[in-house]
Amino acid sequence: RKKAELAVSIQSAFNQMGIFEPHSKLPVTRGPIGSDLKAEGSHALTGEALDSVKLQLRNAAQPEIDSGVIAIHDSPSGLVISLQEAGFFESGAAGIRPSTLPLLNRIASILPEAALRVEGHTDDVPIHTDQYASNWELSSSRASTIARLLLFHANVHAKQMSIAGYAEFHPVASNATQEGRARNRRVDIVLLSNP
Repeated sequence: RKKAELAVSIQSAFNQMGIFEPHSKLPVTRGPIGSDLKAEGSHALTGEALDSVKLQLRNAAQPEIDSGVIAIHDSPSGLVISLQEAGFFESGAAGIRPSTLPLLNRIASILPEAALRVEGHTDDVPIHTDQYASNWELSSSRASTIARLLLFHANVHAKQMSIAGYAEFHPVASNATQEGRARNRRVDIVLLSNP
């Protein structure tokens, strides 16, 4: 965990100075790819298992839920853990705030060994920077950042994970207001009930 925190801190600092590319890889902390995977393929969680995970997440992150940094809800795809941009990322950036690593580690430690998808979302305000030509790139990059950090935990397996960047096309609120746009800027960790 300390290696991950250090790597994110260094990468974040050098990204801001323009020294590292934003897609630089974090250091490998486990054996060769696939060497530590216990389960082959992906399996779905039952309703009872999802309820248990939801309760554990609420117990582990109640202050952050109350303050709106994260949200937990059910969806047709499964259990969704929404990480709000304001809590985890600087505006227009994909490097995670080092201060949120303990929270992400708490969440990751609770995740079951099951199929999950990490989804990046933005609001509908266009972005065009040297790093990101559009919201597609930003949302995908943020999802990749969270996915890489989750993989530092032994219970999260690359073979059971997918990443998606949806840009502004899957909003949860209206983009007509500042509050709605803020809710749309998020990364969702979806524990799939039907992978």
